[in-house]
Amino acid sequence: MQVVCEATQIKADKRVCVAALQCLVNIMSLYYQYMELYMANALFRITYEAMKSTEDDICLQGIEFWSNVCDEEIELAVEAEEASEQGRPPEHVSKFYAKGALKFILPIVLECLTRQDEHDDEDEWNPAKAAGVCLMLMSQCVGNEVLVQSLDFITLNIVHADWRYRDASVMAFGSVLDGVDGDQLKTLTVQALPTMIGLLKDVQIIVRDSAAWCLGRLCEVCPEVVLVPEVLRILLPALSESLHQEARVATNVCWAISGLAQAAYEQANENSHSDDTQPETYILSSCFEAMVSELLKATDRPDSHMSNLRNAAYEAVMELIKNSPKDCYPIVRNTTVIILKKLEILSRMENNVQSTSDAGQLHDLQSLLCATLQSVLSKVQKEDALQISNEVMSALLQIMTHAARGTTVMEDALMAASALITVLGSDFMPYFEHFKMFLIAGLRNHSEHQVCQAAVGIVADLSRSLGDKILPFTDELLSLLLEILNDSTMDKSVRPQVVAVFGDVALAIGPHFFKYLETILTVLMQAATADVDRTDFDAVDYLNQLRESCLEAYTGILQGFKGDSKELTGELQRIQPYINQIIEFLDRISADANQPDSVLAAAAGLIGDLLTVYGASILKALDRDPIQNLLHKARWSKSAKAKTLGNWASKVLRKLRP
Repeated sequence: MQVVCEATQIKADKRVCVAALQCLVNIMSLYYQYMELYMANALFRITYEAMKSTEDDICLQGIEFWSNVCDEEIELAVEAEEASEQGRPPEHVSKFYAKGALKFILPIVLECLTRQDEHDDEDEWNPAKAAGVCLMLMSQCVGNEVLVQSLDFITLNIVHADWRYRDASVMAFGSVLDGVDGDQLKTLTVQALPTMIGLLKDVQIIVRDSAAWCLGRLCEVCPEVVLVPEVLRILLPALSESLHQEARVATNVCWAISGLAQAAYEQANENSHSDDTQPETYILSSCFEAMVSELLKATDRPDSHMSNLRNAAYEAVMELIKNSPKDCYPIVRNTTVIILKKLEILSRMENNVQSTSDAGQLHDLQSLLCATLQSVLSKVQKEDALQISNEVMSALLQIMTHAARGTTVMEDALMAASALITVLGSDFMPYFEHFKMFLIAGLRNHSEHQVCQAAVGIVADLSRSLGDKILPFTDELLSLLLEILNDSTMDKSVRPQVVAVFGDVALAIGPHFFKYLETILTVLMQAATADVDRTDFDAVDYLNQLRESCLEAYTGILQGFKGDSKELTGELQRIQPYINQIIEFLDRISADANQPDSVLAAAAGLIGDLLTVYGASILKALDRDPIQNLLHKARWSKSAKAKTLGNWASKVLRKLRP
């Protein structure tokens, strides 16, 4: 540490100084718990001076250091909260460095926000952008005090003659919102909205860009203030007008519209007294069509390839469609037709593409349109989907025919097909023969795991939609799924999804699944006994996904064999020799201190199904402490699904007791 700290003072060689500061940034992330002595004696002073440096590279490392401190302390706060809920001390504790240093470093961070250059590349990382991120992390880490100490800077500079200070004020306000208390946040939002809307017409593009971003933040963190008629009457025309500004401004406007759409839908659901998950109407219904239309126009702008505008506009369309109430359905249906026409135009253009660059742009646009098509198809009613299904499949098959084996467009085309399968159900059958070759190619594409994963998801969709009509194809499909599991080079994220699909297939074909039973149960036993390094959080997440998938597969097999029968079928009797391994799996899950709600829900569902199917004959095996422990955790879970299944399984268990 002494060598590294001394190297930060070698001003004669900036490269050494920057490299030493980078080392300190990494050391703080890796060895936070051991930094107390060094923080007081060296690190604070070194990074404080670095942040004040006029050299951007040095300043950036000083800011990055404190961003990392905040990152670490945010994680430690989450860990402390989890430990408190579980009634245990946390493994590591926060030293609250950010809170202690706030009054010293915050003024410098705010001043760094003004280090803008009118001709800066918007993608270039500079002290101003780094300061914005650092301020946001400080707000999340320290809370309301960041706003208190930033308020003078914000109010004094919001109308400053120098655009850099106006922009810094806007960025500061948008960055501190996460840590503000609820009531104060509402008050500030009410006060700030007219100013931010006015700044959308600022003479300086960077200020307009930041104002659009800040409005998006306000829509995100305080929607209850924004989603009132008197505010929307001013805000929506301003956003519509700004959607025609420079691409970088329009991109942030798209993001603001996405936030508005999501918040408006949630508000309508909260205010609805119906059990229906889709509200009848919402506050944006009257302008829904105009918003979709304006966004689609933005995708066709000549400069839509700049600042990610085209992507942002299509993503905003997707959010509007996804979060649309019932009274906006005619516009959703019409949007499907518009997207389909755009895809057909692109397909005709494909034969005339000359360069690799043009082909790349074409495929990118096809990907976006497929993703948007997936979004709208998920909202379209079956009778309307049937009217356009020929055109949809024709367009998708043409795209998949021309798409390179591992391109993003193949994945997005498969996902759009998935949405069509879901909405059509068994009426997808006429298209399956033409589609099957692309599905099989996707399942065999182990080198591009996203494409393979999309194909695996489609097998699940087909099973749910076609039912036993999928039976003629199950030999080939299950063989391909087993090949994926046996490929050691396959990205492991695909495996849980494959395991879960076995349950979907079993549920679809019922007793016909028996021919695969021994093979599949052997695979499930191997997956159920998997273990990982418990200090590796990503590995633990993977293990939980795998366990959840195993539980779902077992459930699908049981339910598939049971069908509508109230008697113990021959297939269910033949599973009995494997019941012990299923119960051992449940015991293993119960023995783990922490299980996510999704695993608890799946475990409770399986326990309930075992009791329902085998009745009193399995009671002794399941009426034990490990199983009771799982059901208790499910009943007390915050997840409604886990709670419901936990209560149901417990009720079935109680009824079977003598």
